[in-house]
Amino acid sequence: MSRKLNLTVMLGGPSAEREISLRSGAAVAKALRSLGHAVHELDPRPPDWILPAATDVVFLSLHGTYGEDGTIQRRLDELGVPYTGCDAEASRVAFDKVLTKQSCIQAGVPTPKFLTVHSAAEPFPENFCVPLVVKPSRQGSSVGLQFVERFEDWSAALAVSLKYDSEVLVEEKIFGRETTVGILDGKPMPVVEVRPDNGVYDAHSKYTPGATKYFCPAEFDAGTTKRIQEAALAAFQAVGGRDYARVDVMVRMDGLPMVLEVNTLPGMTETSLFPKAAAAAGINFAELCQRMVELALKRNAAIAA
Repeated sequence: MSRKLNLTVMLGGPSAEREISLRSGAAVAKALRSLGHAVHELDPRPPDWILPAATDVVFLSLHGTYGEDGTIQRRLDELGVPYTGCDAEASRVAFDKVLTKQSCIQAGVPTPKFLTVHSAAEPFPENFCVPLVVKPSRQGSSVGLQFVERFEDWSAALAVSLKYDSEVLVEEKIFGRETTVGILDGKPMPVVEVRPDNGVYDAHSKYTPGATKYFCPAEFDAGTTKRIQEAALAAFQAVGGRDYARVDVMVRMDGLPMVLEVNTLPGMTETSLFPKAAAAAGINFAELCQRMVELALKRNAAIAA
């Protein structure tokens, strides 16, 4: 696509992931400007934000609540402006880890055993063993993520996670290799394996350059790679995804992929996994951003027709 567009990159926002969103949005805006587009950066932190006139496409670089939970998507739908990524309903489902897991189970996509908790006073669950993973149902970027390695850690872990949401997801900890799969235009990209130096892929490991080693394409045999990509794509489809997303998948020691969650607005910073996968597929960062815009334009043109 050669024509120059008026693009608005929405970044920042009111969520706990504001700082990461600002970094993602700045990188995207720089890339889109390098392609000759007119780019306006809009931080929707005040609720009375106004979209610049003549915006052709809104590029969503918002993470967390408001940006990924369907709120901003519903508002842009009301304004009749095309935007990048999943629609409001898919965003709502994918942002809620419990709804995502329920969608995966209904679709036959393997995912770790889980339950939900709403109080720090909840007793340790029957039929579960340590270690467990505890995380808010509706947060991203490892916000509120806790690990229960011993029974006595249970209540404290719940208390931390419940600071970020009224509902907490508790799931069995899968031992194996941690991977993520980018989906672009309905097709899985090369698998990225994530190996944090401290053994835990938390916020520090995610956003500190050098704290995690990445392998892309991940060193799996062809059969295992195919199973990982198929599981990721099936999860993307189960939540009703469109255009693109990133799916986190643990690969058990026996090679079985277990889907953890679907990220409908994956990070676009210098350490982000989605651009790494695209690069392994031969797509540079600017081209990736352009493709994301084109998918939104193509969909809008189909609707208009």
